[in-house]
Amino acid sequence: MKNKTAIIAFFAGLLLAAAIGGGLWLGLARHSLTTETRATATMPEGAGSGGADTKTARQPLYWHDPMVPAQKFDKPGKSPFMDMQLVPVYADEAGDEGTVSISPRTAQNLGIRTAEVKHGNISRALSAVGAVSIDERSIVTVQARVNGYAEKLYVRAQYDTVARGQPLAEIYAPDWLSAEEEYLALKRGTQPAIKPLAQAARQRLLLLGIPEEQIARIERDGKANPRVTLFAPEGGVVWELGIREGMAVNPGMTLFKLANLGTVWVNAEVPESQATLIRPGVAVEGRTAAAPDKAFKGQVAALLPDVNQNTRTIKARIVLDNRDRTLRPGMFVSLSFAGEAQPALLVPSEAVISTGTRNVVVAVDSDGKFRPVDVEVGTETNGQTEIRKGLAAGQKVVLSGQFLIDSEASLKGTLTRMGGSPAPEAGAATAATHRGEGKVESIGKDQITLWHGPIPSLQWGAMTMGFKLPAEGLPKGVAVGDTVAFEIRQTQDGMFEVTHIAPSAGAPAQKPMDGAMKGEIKGEIKGSTEKDAKGTSR
Repeated sequence: MKNKTAIIAFFAGLLLAAAIGGGLWLGLARHSLTTETRATATMPEGAGSGGADTKTARQPLYWHDPMVPAQKFDKPGKSPFMDMQLVPVYADEAGDEGTVSISPRTAQNLGIRTAEVKHGNISRALSAVGAVSIDERSIVTVQARVNGYAEKLYVRAQYDTVARGQPLAEIYAPDWLSAEEEYLALKRGTQPAIKPLAQAARQRLLLLGIPEEQIARIERDGKANPRVTLFAPEGGVVWELGIREGMAVNPGMTLFKLANLGTVWVNAEVPESQATLIRPGVAVEGRTAAAPDKAFKGQVAALLPDVNQNTRTIKARIVLDNRDRTLRPGMFVSLSFAGEAQPALLVPSEAVISTGTRNVVVAVDSDGKFRPVDVEVGTETNGQTEIRKGLAAGQKVVLSGQFLIDSEASLKGTLTRMGGSPAPEAGAATAATHRGEGKVESIGKDQITLWHGPIPSLQWGAMTMGFKLPAEGLPKGVAVGDTVAFEIRQTQDGMFEVTHIAPSAGAPAQKPMDGAMKGEIKGEIKGSTEKDAKGTSR
């Protein structure tokens, strides 16, 4: 009985061992199939094992991390900078890194509008704003020529409007009374010698400031009149009033200042950089909010010689026709200076991005790619900007969405190159040397591919990566499969090059098995063992 039980136990052990072995083999086979399926599923559709697109036969030039585009890798894998897979860059995508490709649908969603660069005529006109003031050339002054008193005023307030020949004031002059009576007495004389004296007395009346009309009236009436009426020599407004009724007046005293508003001055501040566009005689058109439908014609009378030190502007004096007296001193007037129309290359002003040091437009290439272009701009008027250098007629430029494209171009390093990339300084972090150990995977003409362990100074984990070969080439004795110690540093273009490499005396480097793979194998073995054990128990 005991022998029978032992035989049964022996065969049961054999069956259990066979079940465990079969389960282990099945688990490994399943893991291999699962791994292959997963790799196929994560690979882009149509891509071969080497990263090439089997449908279009496109071959990747290199792989890179889109967030660190300057660093290039010769094999796919995980980025050492970000928690993401490296992205392949194909030959037809990497041609000109100065361009940005955007699909038509994305461009439409971003609201990107374009316009064509065209030939046209641009007037080198200038706009400015100025304040109305009186035409100082039209000011006339009414003064007293004798001692006296203001008995009566016909104009009593400043800014009153007067017409030519209108009476202004009546002056009583006691000194005139004796001179007028002396002239009348001599005029009545009949002796021949008195006639020259009468003429001298009459001349004295004129020198005292008595108007010719009043002298004629004295001669006609035969009666002295010590009062004189002052009349307006020109029409306009009373700009200054220096007299009141009952006030004493003296010779040379200014009683009235009259200004004619038939023409007015507008003093406009013009930037000194544009002062060359203005010269005396240039036609000007003015408009004011008080009469928006009316245009006031005029011309530049003078360009004053002084420059405002605070605003760096030059004052231009413009004379405008104001026959209907619409413009009043103190009003603001918008001025447009006429300029000669000249042929030019034009783009809408909204297409130009001004950075302060340069001007940039985003041009659309014939293949639909977007490219920032440095341009030299000229005159800007009526929403159009003159392009002196950088574009040609027929090209298309972006009107809206430039900053989105500009940002994308910045990620590719376009604007860095346009502005000039500074070379790393001696001793800077980018020129530091980093040490590591690894295994040689392949050796190319200009590049060596290493699987290396962690490099703490760069915060890199273990990975496979390509490096530029040393300038002096690989030393003898370094071959594929060797374990090596190496030193690397970053170059100006963002790549890493090997500065020193030599075989390592330590144990051969081994690639660690991926943690996920270890877990899957353990799980498959455990599951298969439990399943087979249950089947055996049954």
